[in-house]
Amino acid sequence: MKLIKEKKIYTGDGVIENGYIRFDEKIEEVGDMAGFEPKEGDLEVSCAGTMVVPGFIDIHSHGGYGKDNMDATPDEIDEMVKQMTKKEGITTYFCTTMTQTYENIEKAMQNIHDAAQKNPVIKGIHVEGPFISTVFKGAQDPSYIKKPDEKTLAKWNEISGGLLRIVTYAPEEADPAFETWCKENGVVLSAGHSNALYGELNASGATHVTHLYNAQRGLNHREPGVTGYGMLAEGVHAELICDGKHIVPDMVKLACKVRGYDGIELITDSMRAALDETQRRREVQMAYNEEHGITPKTIQKAVRDLISVSRKVAASELQMEKDPESMSEKELEKLIKELEKQMKKAAADLNFEAAAELRDKLIELKKTLQEIKI
Repeated sequence: MKLIKEKKIYTGDGVIENGYIRFDEKIEEVGDMAGFEPKEGDLEVSCAGTMVVPGFIDIHSHGGYGKDNMDATPDEIDEMVKQMTKKEGITTYFCTTMTQTYENIEKAMQNIHDAAQKNPVIKGIHVEGPFISTVFKGAQDPSYIKKPDEKTLAKWNEISGGLLRIVTYAPEEADPAFETWCKENGVVLSAGHSNALYGELNASGATHVTHLYNAQRGLNHREPGVTGYGMLAEGVHAELICDGKHIVPDMVKLACKVRGYDGIELITDSMRAALDETQRRREVQMAYNEEHGITPKTIQKAVRDLISVSRKVAASELQMEKDPESMSEKELEKLIKELEKQMKKAAADLNFEAAAELRDKLIELKKTLQEIKI
């Protein structure tokens, strides 16, 4: 039996300050070192870290390490998830698809099914699009957005071998038959990329909210929207992307205080390019450090300076000649298009802080535009 000992262990129910774990294919025993007794056949595993935590469950991830669930082969998906397990600590993974042609989505369903036969970490599929709102499409291609259709979803579920677990959808666009099919087939209805009103959401079957705060009708003093529903509705769980870019820390605290930790699900929403670029930079830096005998140290000032530069760029991009609240509908639509171009350029230049600032401003402008139209 393998053994890890003298570690701080987070069990999910509590913390053992100095504990041990015996395991093989599964965890067989967890306890405090105060009650530890050696056993014949113990094989101690050397671990560099000081803490042991449960494996991470990622229910919303599009890919990583140069691969994407939408176009990767079964072998590539299998290898990608193995990398996530080894390097990120992922032990349960939902392959997430996105808004594309039905043909491409069906190919992805088949490839994910085949990959899941090889890799037990793949436990399901999260369908994010095409059944969403064009108003809050986010990074989804609007030309492929469709009205929620239970027959199409049933076909995808069949192709995947029954792996569908979550569907992100716009409740305001869905008929009762769509929600009924999901409930009967164990597919969680997650409100996301949605412009739904609070009343519409309360009347819907949604029990989950996709990436709270992002790409959805936000919290407003006159209309709680999707964000308010994710925080307030009884029994609803909400995803959070806690990467420091999608949501500022204080808004994470707000969600946790209002919703409660048991109602929050941390996700990566990772993409092919993001993890691939991060890993590439990490490998280049590690090789350079090793060649030159450098031991990395945290430099707080350098990080703050980088953030400061990004914020200055974002601030310059956001300068406006006219107050948005005094703009006409046409002026707002023109401004939104211009800021979308600036945001995409900032992201392409890897200026993620500026892109995030622009994205947040776009969300505010779209809210203002919707209020004008109501």
